[in-house]
Amino acid sequence: MPDILKVDAVSKTYASGLNALEHIDLNIRRGEIFALLGPNGAGKTTLISIICGIVNASSGSVRVDGHDILRDWRAARELIGLVPQELTTDAFETVLATVTFSRGLFGKPPNPAHVEQVLRSLSLWDKRDSKIITLSGGMKRRLMIAKALSHEPQMLFLDEPTAGVDVTLRRDMWALVRGLRETGVTVILTTHYIEEAEEMADRVGIISKGRLILVEDKTVLMHKLGRKQLTLALHQPLAALPELHGVPPSAMELSKGGHELVYTYDRDRERTGIAELLLALSQAGIAFKDLQTTQSSLEDIFVSLVEGGVA
Repeated sequence: MPDILKVDAVSKTYASGLNALEHIDLNIRRGEIFALLGPNGAGKTTLISIICGIVNASSGSVRVDGHDILRDWRAARELIGLVPQELTTDAFETVLATVTFSRGLFGKPPNPAHVEQVLRSLSLWDKRDSKIITLSGGMKRRLMIAKALSHEPQMLFLDEPTAGVDVTLRRDMWALVRGLRETGVTVILTTHYIEEAEEMADRVGIISKGRLILVEDKTVLMHKLGRKQLTLALHQPLAALPELHGVPPSAMELSKGGHELVYTYDRDRERTGIAELLLALSQAGIAFKDLQTTQSSLEDIFVSLVEGGVA
């Protein structure tokens, strides 16, 4: 699919001297779900704010579906919907009125049918005449999404969309985001919940200290960096790593006080070395009572990259 967003060499230095972003290059494909991950202060919100025209970049350019965010700002902004992390709404306005008003802010003609469709898709239609102050936190979060979708954007930014909501509502929100993608909306989300990115994203970007250190398809990333491990629960604990014929010591480690032997391998190689390991253990008289395999999660990969290690 063609790119809907092009970020070219964007940097941001604040008056205080803080380098919030350094030479960010990023292309977002039309119709994908892209997750931007990073610790607090990494630059996620600054980057989104620049793309949405809220903050000016110190250098670089941003184009939304070919429209420069500065020179052709009106056309660019019409294509963008933003759901900020903060729940900022007029507490005494009704749900229907605030979504209708948001559509008008973008110069769109009234379209009651579209507003109704948006509210129904977010399970808010029954609350259309309710004042915002009476809504629960989860309903307010849905309302912010409805406001962002009111003008029919092609690209939706969700800044920490499930912050402060319970697990059940979080999964409902995941289903909602997938539904938006199916209608053709490109979704870019920032999140502290690694499982959120692992569950939904097509691609993942990791930002740390103002630098975009990795952009990769989620499945490719986990294929390239995810470790596969075989853990054997031993009958008798070991005081030190055994010397096993044909098994490199670097692939093994002891855990739980020597009661477990952990073997790390590449599952996609023609030979994983597991057969050789089990044979060598038998020859060394080392017995085990149980074994299990695990693969590193996206969270493991994220932590390793941010800390500068190797996943």
